[in-house]
Amino acid sequence: MNVLSLFDGMACGRIALDRCGITPRRYFASEIDKFAIQIARKNWPDIIHIGGVEDVLWPETFEGEGIDLLIGGSPCQGFSFAGKQLDFDDPRSKLFFEYVRLLREAQPRWFLLENVRMKQQSQDVISEMLGVEPVAINSSLVSAQNRHRLYWTNIPFDIPADRGVVMREILEPPEDIKPEHYHSMRAVEYMENGNEKWGQAGKRRADNYEQTPDTQKSFTLTANMHKGVPYNYFKDTRSGLMKAGDADIKGHSYNRRVYHPDGKGPSLCAASGGNLEPKTATSDSTWRKLTPIECERLQTVPDNYTEGVSNTQRYKMLGNGWTVDVVAQILKGCKFDTGRVKQWQG
Repeated sequence: MNVLSLFDGMACGRIALDRCGITPRRYFASEIDKFAIQIARKNWPDIIHIGGVEDVLWPETFEGEGIDLLIGGSPCQGFSFAGKQLDFDDPRSKLFFEYVRLLREAQPRWFLLENVRMKQQSQDVISEMLGVEPVAINSSLVSAQNRHRLYWTNIPFDIPADRGVVMREILEPPEDIKPEHYHSMRAVEYMENGNEKWGQAGKRRADNYEQTPDTQKSFTLTANMHKGVPYNYFKDTRSGLMKAGDADIKGHSYNRRVYHPDGKGPSLCAASGGNLEPKTATSDSTWRKLTPIECERLQTVPDNYTEGVSNTQRYKMLGNGWTVDVVAQILKGCKFDTGRVKQWQG
């Protein structure tokens, strides 16, 4: 089949197709973020990048090729409950109409649109224009992340079964976590204290964010994760060698390491003096943000898929991306569609 992916990002749709055993004849991708394009090209050299969605023309852009499957997740900031809820007046939300334009012009057999939960009024407008009602799916069914999304599609599919995945199963070994992923002591104090002006913070900000990996899911990944927002941090309570930070002393980095008391200590050596002794933290807080690899696992993206750009860009594109296994569950319906679904006609 020929696939057109609008707002393609880092090509999560291409991963999903591969995961469900579909190799597209041609995969056309409309994207403008240079870092996302770089990662998509690194992993899928055969992708045909066609520029921004507003510049995609039918049929000129496709050199006579038809489109069998149209997929995309238009920018959601104008729809989201977490955003300003400006709905269709937001310039980013207006890009949804570019999706509708190409759906009407290309007339693909199948289509899929993903977006965030939103006000019913906005949801109804989208449903009316696409001719189908959305299916609500929480990524928590297939990953260790709570991520509620709406999927409008004419592809026949079943909602994925609950795999029961929790954070523990996606975390990297404690000894592999780099210092930059831990809170500074100033940030720890911020999390431990409350804020009278911020009523929901209560006496202790951390109370609302104290996820434990053994039993819980991650909060939803967002494109702002690189900014260090609190809900993208969690309390790492695992046993094992657990670095809490670095001591403010001179010497080799190994000698400056401070280990958390809930974890194990490093191997003792015969040398002594010169700050060579193991050090432990006096605080019981081990707040840290997820690593890029852990975020890839939350989105069911292959490890190191986003490697090659800065961590800031990795967090951004993963927060903007799809949970691949959810999308793969939907797209594999194309393989078993024996004509029950009629070609879209708007």
